[in-house]
Amino acid sequence: MASDHNALGSYLRNRRTRLDPAVFGFAAGRRRTPGLRREEVAQRANISATWYTWLEQGRGGAPSAAVLDRIAKGLLLTEPEREHLFMLGLGRPPEVRYTPADGITPRLQRVLDAMPLSPAIIKTATWDVVGWNKAAAALLTDYGKLPREQRNILRLLFGNARKRARQEDWSSVARFVVGAFRADVARAGAVATEDVSRLVDELCQLSSEFAALWRNNDVVAHGEGVKCIKHPEAGRLEMEFSSFTVEGRPDLGMIVYNPATPQVAERVRELIESKAD
Repeated sequence: MASDHNALGSYLRNRRTRLDPAVFGFAAGRRRTPGLRREEVAQRANISATWYTWLEQGRGGAPSAAVLDRIAKGLLLTEPEREHLFMLGLGRPPEVRYTPADGITPRLQRVLDAMPLSPAIIKTATWDVVGWNKAAAALLTDYGKLPREQRNILRLLFGNARKRARQEDWSSVARFVVGAFRADVARAGAVATEDVSRLVDELCQLSSEFAALWRNNDVVAHGEGVKCIKHPEAGRLEMEFSSFTVEGRPDLGMIVYNPATPQVAERVRELIESKAD
């Protein structure tokens, strides 16, 4: 039996006792305790029954990330449950699992829509925009009018003259964006290498400026800051931005732009209303 100090063992035992053996093709029969047996979890995780038993008993040392990942799959853990498993077993979250996204959930879209005066977008690890609100369409880019493959922040910044002209200090913005993109690429891990390489090759051919910035190997945290936009209708708009990771989808990031002053907020409101007419 796992001791009171063996949080990992307690968590594993709790998860396996909640599973129905019949769902996994195991004979239900007469069992002393509900759920899967230890050897059944070990079988599903492709590890030895002895090693799994030791984990539940708090013996045998710390498991590897690969073992925890196999156990997570064997127990059908959700992404938050998998992250908790890694925190218990290794004291750190797992590496980000890159999953190319075609869109966002209706619930997440409602989060964006709840910010009527704050342009907000959801982007992938390769900076494809997969979600946005009306404020973002009015102030930043109406992504809904673009083909899916063109809804990419980097392609627009380095390949679209109109988007470039909206940046108050394009060189500084470009340097910051490439550094933040490189940081996202590192978090996405090796599984995103093919998609990233294809995008980087395309951007290097599209823009010598991107190629030079990419060779610099600068990395910056996206975090938060101030962005000044030269909008053709609303004029110069100073916006504060903040970046967030989407819970349960660490490969997705949300960026929210808030008007820096009440005056800017009023001009943003007028711009959004004019687009709705």
